[in-house]
Amino acid sequence: MAQTGQGTRGCPTLTRTDLLGEANREYENEPVRGFARQASIQEADCYANRHQRPYVMQPTKTRIEEICEFAGRMGYRRLGLAFCMGLAHEAGLVESILRDRDFEVVSVACKAGRTPKRFLDLAPEETIRQDDGESMCNPVFQARLLNEEKTELNVLLGLCVGHDSLFFRYAEAPTTVLAVKDRVTGHNPLAAVYLSGSYYGKVRHPGM
Repeated sequence: MAQTGQGTRGCPTLTRTDLLGEANREYENEPVRGFARQASIQEADCYANRHQRPYVMQPTKTRIEEICEFAGRMGYRRLGLAFCMGLAHEAGLVESILRDRDFEVVSVACKAGRTPKRFLDLAPEETIRQDDGESMCNPVFQARLLNEEKTELNVLLGLCVGHDSLFFRYAEAPTTVLAVKDRVTGHNPLAAVYLSGSYYGKVRHPGM
C-alpha cells in the first residue's frame, strides 16, 4: 500500500496490524536486526547509479556474487554447500568460486550416507530406477553434518522439492539458495511459470 494510496481488499498491512507489530518487534533484537540490515544493504548494492534521477533500475550482480558479498558483510568465512548429485559438476564450480573468494567450504552431496530407499519403506516400483538398492537423498544428514562442521552460512544447490524443506528444518546456520532443481527447464523453474499461458499450459490444466 502506498503512503497516499488505498490498500487492496484483504491487504494484511491493514487487516493484520497485530501480527505486523509482532513481526517488526523482532527486528529490535540482535542478531535479527543486524542480519536484516546487511541483507537490505546488499539488496541496494546490487544496483548501479542509484544517485541518478529519474532513477531506472540497473542490476549489476549475479546471485553467486550476492552470496559471496553478503557472507563477507556478515563476517562469515566457513560456508556449507549442500548439493544434489545431479549438479555435482556445478557444485564443483561453485566450490572453486567460493574458495577463490577465500571462503572455507564444507560440501556434502544429497546421497551421502548411502541409506537405501527401502529404509523409508519404498518399494522398488516407487524408486527412480525401480531398484531395491537405490540410495535415498538424505537432507537431514546433510544438515546435521554441516551443523557439526560449524558452518556459518549454508548454500543450497539443486535439492529436490521436500528434501530442501527438510534441510531448512534441521540446519542450524542460516541458509540461502543458489539454485533450485527443475529437471525439465535446466533448473529455471520460472520458465514454466512465464509460459503457463502458452507452451506450459499443462501446469494450469494438468488434466488436459
